[in-house]
Amino acid sequence: MKLTRILSGLIGLPLVALILILGNIYVIDVFFTLIAIISIHEYMNSFKDKSNPVKWIGYLSCILIAFLHVIPSTYYLFALSLFITCLVAILFIHVVITNMKTSIKDIMVTFFGIIYIVFFLSFIPMLHGLENGKFLIWYILIAAWGTDTFAYFVGSAIGKHKFSKISPKKSIEGCVGGTVGAVLITLIYTYLINRFGGLNVSYLLITPIIFVLSILSQIGDLSASSIKRTVEIKDFGNLIPGHGGMLDRIDSIIFIAPFAYFLLTLV
Repeated sequence: MKLTRILSGLIGLPLVALILILGNIYVIDVFFTLIAIISIHEYMNSFKDKSNPVKWIGYLSCILIAFLHVIPSTYYLFALSLFITCLVAILFIHVVITNMKTSIKDIMVTFFGIIYIVFFLSFIPMLHGLENGKFLIWYILIAAWGTDTFAYFVGSAIGKHKFSKISPKKSIEGCVGGTVGAVLITLIYTYLINRFGGLNVSYLLITPIIFVLSILSQIGDLSASSIKRTVEIKDFGNLIPGHGGMLDRIDSIIFIAPFAYFLLTLV
């Protein structure tokens, strides 16, 4: 399992890096649209024995990410307000026209999934579209995947004290090691982009930001685990060997994306 997990990361990370480095804002928007569609599909399917979420609304919401940068940035707040308002209305209309074959529970599961996956995930291409966004977006990946990687290896090596019943394999040692590792990678990355990318990111500012994002990423991982425990599944899918489904791989990224967007604009 460890070898499969490592090989998947070695293959997947360069592909993601290539898209993020070479892709323009529209390519990035489409890329995250595809990720959102796969993730919402896994999420909806995970509830198949507990509920009957409205899948087509979930998929349609994902497609809106592809049009993020078609909308002028000054209209983002208006577009967001309109989207949420229409989403609530459409979901309740669906309850009415199906004569409550679609229940309130069904639309609650649907609404939560769209906010949790589509809305949260959309902050990543939004960050990429900002000035120096192609550099800032990597802080999200470092905070999430850096924490996860170091937590995994530190926890496997010296983890003795269990962290939470939600995810029994996680240890306090792993959680601490994950945050320390993410901060160290951040300092190295910041040095490189300051020296070779022409940026002037403050070490004193970015360190506490990544510290907070690292902790939030672990909460995001536990949040996804709590969903899986509720619907009684081990993984959301089997798309990525050693990692499970797409949502299993990006659960922490999704959770910290909005926080990262607002915190990194301070940088």
